[in-house]
Amino acid sequence: MELIDRTAIEIVGALDQGDARCVDLAEHWIARTEASSALNCWVEFDAQAFRREAALADQRRTRGERLTLLGLPVALKDNIDALGFACGNGTGALHGRHPRADAELVRRLRAAGAIIPGKLGLHELAFGATTNNAVTGAVRNPWDTSRVPGGSSGGSGAAVAARLVPAAIGTDTGGSVRVPSALCGVAGLRPSVGRVSGDGLAPISATRDTAGPLARCVADLALFDGVLTGDMAPLPPVSLSGLRLGLPEAYFWEDLDDGVRACCDAALATMRAAGVQCVPVELPGLAQLDGEVSFVVALHEFVRDMSRYLREKSRGIDFAELLAGVRSPDVAAITGALLGQGAVPEAAYRQALAARKRLQALYADAFARADVAALVFPTTPSTAPKIGEDESFLVNGRACPTFATLIRNTDPGSNAALPGLSLPIGLSGGLPVGLALDGPAGSDRRLLAIGAAIEAVLPPMPAAPVAAAAS
Repeated sequence: MELIDRTAIEIVGALDQGDARCVDLAEHWIARTEASSALNCWVEFDAQAFRREAALADQRRTRGERLTLLGLPVALKDNIDALGFACGNGTGALHGRHPRADAELVRRLRAAGAIIPGKLGLHELAFGATTNNAVTGAVRNPWDTSRVPGGSSGGSGAAVAARLVPAAIGTDTGGSVRVPSALCGVAGLRPSVGRVSGDGLAPISATRDTAGPLARCVADLALFDGVLTGDMAPLPPVSLSGLRLGLPEAYFWEDLDDGVRACCDAALATMRAAGVQCVPVELPGLAQLDGEVSFVVALHEFVRDMSRYLREKSRGIDFAELLAGVRSPDVAAITGALLGQGAVPEAAYRQALAARKRLQALYADAFARADVAALVFPTTPSTAPKIGEDESFLVNGRACPTFATLIRNTDPGSNAALPGLSLPIGLSGGLPVGLALDGPAGSDRRLLAIGAAIEAVLPPMPAAPVAAAAS
């Protein structure tokens, strides 16, 4: 296995020990990016700047400097402001427009020594789960290039799975980090809302948005969580023997693709053999509460929060111009009437916030009653649909709505502001399957520790075929 195929922690360790040079690794990543151009992961990739920054990182190391991520490339979803690159948010009116400052999380990455080689594709305005984008083109899944990578952080999932970078930062409103993690076979973390600064991120909803890392293993997720939040405390020790995890069979385990169910059942059997106790958990009325919160909060806050972002970050357009530049039909159908009769009334928004409090109470009560450390369930009910199946796709021979199906299991925890984790657990029909863990509010580091313990007993995930071919 080449060093660029290893984890972020292993790569930094090799650099620290003097066993590798940043400039040499950069050339390998650049070559692989060029060989994998058909995936369309990148909106912008600056090979020359990558080379320059890699050379500077080597010089800093020669002088004895050591930083957490010194010389490590970390790619950004193209809704995160970063100097040196445009920030298009996947949409026509912002495409090619440069921000005036780094997002706060980018400042933290750079301060830790990370190199930003480019920006990754997303579903337009982050309003979707396929990353079939009419402005920048469809991003393709490295496991099967006829399939979607998930979304909205589809470029992030595909780039990490294809080993174009060891890690990427995405954003997650209703599943946009965890869905592509699951469909591309990588690990992904949705932090608790507010844990990672949202300054400099093109928003949908301040109540629901959060940035989070995608990487090859949970230890890498914990590393990036520490850099992004400043919480560098070691993960607490977790033994699987006697660990109680909640199994919310109603809703989360219903209507699954047969292959997804088989993979998830096998993972649970492995976990039980290692001592995990899977405890039935009930969340009565969950689907109704989630429906009362989800789109009402997102669409109301999108008008407010995006207008503020465009104005305060001096992006050069207003909200009406943003909407006029939308080209993807599915996104236009959602956003087209937000300045007119389709706007969410204030009263409806207030009702949705009240429902959100009830949803949070429902989760808190379920964790307490069952005395469980996290809930466990399939990240997505199916493996990746084909590109072009934007409206519906077949799950066990039945047509299902694409967006609603892909985010079905990730959306409720998002609306409750819970931390969420997706782990790759194997393949069904040659396509990746993810297993999700949602923890109590604020339990991010413990959730990562639980994920790392589970990861250690599961079979390792193989490399995607595109990554193997590019080598």
